[in-house]
Amino acid sequence: MNEACSSAPAIDRDTAATLAEPLTDLVVRAGVAILSINRLAMTVEGKVDGSPLTEADLAADRIISEGLARLIPEVPVLSEERVLAKPPYGGSFFLVDPLDGTKEFVAGRSEFTVNLALVTNGSPVLGIIGAPALGLIWRGVVGRGAERLTTAKGAVRTAEPIRTRPLPRRGEPWIVAVSRSHGDAKTDAFIADRPGAIRQMLGSAVKFGRVAEGGADIYPRLAPTCEWDVAAGHAVVSAAGGKVTDAQGADLRFGEGPAGFIVPQFIAWGDPSAAGDLINK
Repeated sequence: MNEACSSAPAIDRDTAATLAEPLTDLVVRAGVAILSINRLAMTVEGKVDGSPLTEADLAADRIISEGLARLIPEVPVLSEERVLAKPPYGGSFFLVDPLDGTKEFVAGRSEFTVNLALVTNGSPVLGIIGAPALGLIWRGVVGRGAERLTTAKGAVRTAEPIRTRPLPRRGEPWIVAVSRSHGDAKTDAFIADRPGAIRQMLGSAVKFGRVAEGGADIYPRLAPTCEWDVAAGHAVVSAAGGKVTDAQGADLRFGEGPAGFIVPQFIAWGDPSAAGDLINK
């Protein structure tokens, strides 16, 4: 990766939209590679931070990195498996999590994803979330709308537009997407302080997809995570009519953090107008 990222070109939304199909193809191919791995026989290693690393992570990362190098080599790529530079990043860059939800994958569950985002000037403009074991892809370009695709045998079968939904009226139950494997006390307290929530336990960036398609109202995570876990979902939810903020309602910035590629906390809102009410409750 080129460490001098300040000179990288800035990819606008119109250009990003033209990249959606070839980038989706990379995500599909990465998903096929993941599903080809025998989970019962694979080797699971530990990273420095204690999270697992498998040959599926590496296979998906290789497909995406090589594909991006052919497709648009002038744009830098930051992957969870290849963090070779430090912020700040200028212009545009790709943020990739080749296998989000490795714990779910190792445990034999289906809620793991391939996350690919294009960030321009600190804000995600395009996001693709592939859930190969579920046969689903959520994708969107901010300002151009979002879609849910179905896949089978490495091919896209159907595509339909998706939108987030308005938050239910006061007193009615609302659905909150929460992590199955990464619970934290602050998030639990946030939910508990706002009565009427129905918790939907999910793994990986599938939670962003459910918010984007109107299947959940909110996805809070008030503990640190990494930018490659969030950027694709940020773009998809935003493209579908929602919003992703920090816990105070401020916009998130990517590739600019003084502490590295860390998102201290975030909330994905299906209904942006509900953000102030829930934050200030």
